[in-house]
Amino acid sequence: MFRRELAYFFGALRFFTRLPVPAWVGHSSEALDRSTRYFPAVGLLVGAIAALVFVLTSCVLPMTLAVLAAMASSLYLTGAFHEDGWSDMVDGFGGGWEKAQILAIMKDSRIGSFGAIALVMLLLARFCALIEFEWQEIPLALLAGHTLSRFAATTLLRGLDYVRDEGKAKPLATRIGWGELGIAGLTALLPLLLLPPLEALLGGVFAALATLWLARLFRRQIGGYTGDCLGATQQCSELAFYCGLLCSFS
Repeated sequence: MFRRELAYFFGALRFFTRLPVPAWVGHSSEALDRSTRYFPAVGLLVGAIAALVFVLTSCVLPMTLAVLAAMASSLYLTGAFHEDGWSDMVDGFGGGWEKAQILAIMKDSRIGSFGAIALVMLLLARFCALIEFEWQEIPLALLAGHTLSRFAATTLLRGLDYVRDEGKAKPLATRIGWGELGIAGLTALLPLLLLPPLEALLGGVFAALATLWLARLFRRQIGGYTGDCLGATQQCSELAFYCGLLCSFS
């Protein structure tokens, strides 16, 4: 059983990052569907690496450059997988008027003006938010932000339907069970315990509000979610989490 669960975790790691996984880990749509419980765990690992990069680079570089290095490390680790989803989602919802048109625009590999502007603004906002923290707060914020935002995206797998006949998130289209969602939620809770309770609460509330707003938008406009919608939810909820923390720190 432990080996099976470990394979599910490595399956999620392979799908969402560029990190190597053991050769014995197989690949199947069923296994990937089972791996949804470990999406926040992948975020925990990505956040831990980004936090470590920040701590190490801040020893020799100004804090602003250390934050940029931490952001760049997470972008490299994930191949900008979620950022791509964010820009595609904004392109689709910004340029489309009906479901078929929105889905067609999101599927186009080319980035449009809406997506390009949204991506630049998102990265800039994330950088501006992170540099507002004190040095010792940044590693904890990165750890919790990456983990909680993956859980936020995972909740869409429970609450919404997948709307494409095929696509990069098609293997994840089966609705996640309450037990699996509970495991994901407990993982997301762990780094929050490292933060003061009020800060953790406000950050979580902001992330939840961003997720609920996007879920409502997705349901109203296209009747559910796509892989790009999951990526956009992760990105938006991560930024919202940082904003919530800043409200409590100010």
